[in-house]
Amino acid sequence: MIGYVTLGTNDLPRAAKFYDALAAELGTGRMMEMDSFIAWGEPGGGAGIGLTKPFDGNAASVGNGVMVALEAKDREQVHRLYEIALANGGTCEGEPGPRGESFYAGYFRDPDGNKLNAFLMTGPM
Repeated sequence: MIGYVTLGTNDLPRAAKFYDALAAELGTGRMMEMDSFIAWGEPGGGAGIGLTKPFDGNAASVGNGVMVALEAKDREQVHRLYEIALANGGTCEGEPGPRGESFYAGYFRDPDGNKLNAFLMTGPM
């Protein structure tokens, strides 16, 4: 249902380093790039992430309650994505671990403060 998600940034080169590292772990790369915009994903694949300086010229800001979830293939990848995020300027929003009986996730923010998580569904909710 979702084609892609776009997040704002005030420092595209810094944010690109963060998302390049996450995308590499997920086995994808940049699929589109302009002076003020980069998108990661696979043409014709699942939903991708775009990162942009706001079109209106105002500063990018974080949406309260907004979060992008990155689906991992296993618990080990949840941990790797979390560690990659922290190693590339991200901050912790909740260490990886079980959340209930059928959900495993680690939460972090990108260098601009956008909230993301790496997750794995381990059974029916």
